[in-house]
Amino acid sequence: MDNYQKPNLLLYYHPLASFCHKVLIALYENGTEFEPRLVDLLVEESSAELFAYWPVGKIPILRDRFREKTVPETTIIIEYLHKFYPGKETLIPSDFELALEVRLWDRFFDHYISELVQKIVVDRLRPEGQRDILGVEQAYQKLPISYGMLEKQLESRSFIVGDHFSMADCSAVPALFYADTLLSFRNTYPKLTAYFERLLDRSSVKRTIDEAEPYFYMYPLFDKIPKRFLKEKK
Repeated sequence: MDNYQKPNLLLYYHPLASFCHKVLIALYENGTEFEPRLVDLLVEESSAELFAYWPVGKIPILRDRFREKTVPETTIIIEYLHKFYPGKETLIPSDFELALEVRLWDRFFDHYISELVQKIVVDRLRPEGQRDILGVEQAYQKLPISYGMLEKQLESRSFIVGDHFSMADCSAVPALFYADTLLSFRNTYPKLTAYFERLLDRSSVKRTIDEAEPYFYMYPLFDKIPKRFLKEKK
């Protein structure tokens, strides 16, 4: 008789998606038990359950079977985990002012790095005649502004908010990983580069990138992904 009991948490995601990386890192940081459910948004059979829970159709979403809750949006998912499934790593500080700063920089990475990256990458997938040349140009112009703000923020900090890994750092990893393939910050922003390397050393981050690696070939700028993140094919 099969006594296996499914975890309370079910995550609808795709290993290549940057916003999914953010939630995966938060889950792995705390060793939170969950069932991963890979979703291909282009295949109705794969995505039907996701759309039933969240008709907007964006991934990731978290389904809490025990509490019968559907939780969308990455920041809200991590906030939910912090409240109902806390672990050894406190990703959102109890101090109000620090928590507010964490939330600020979490949104910063999402809006002023990840969304700009998506603007550029998605445009690569559009057919000729339907591309947003102006939007892409503006995205490229805004990225260095964001890099400069991060460089200043990191002047005396190990992580983006003080010396403790937080939700904002979960957001930073995928944002910077993919941004580096478009407009690299490595030769101009030393503090940002050192910060990113510290993030890459974390086991939660290594695991997330390792799991994404088999899907990197689908990324439009696959040739820009550093070779150290790609496994040798036998």
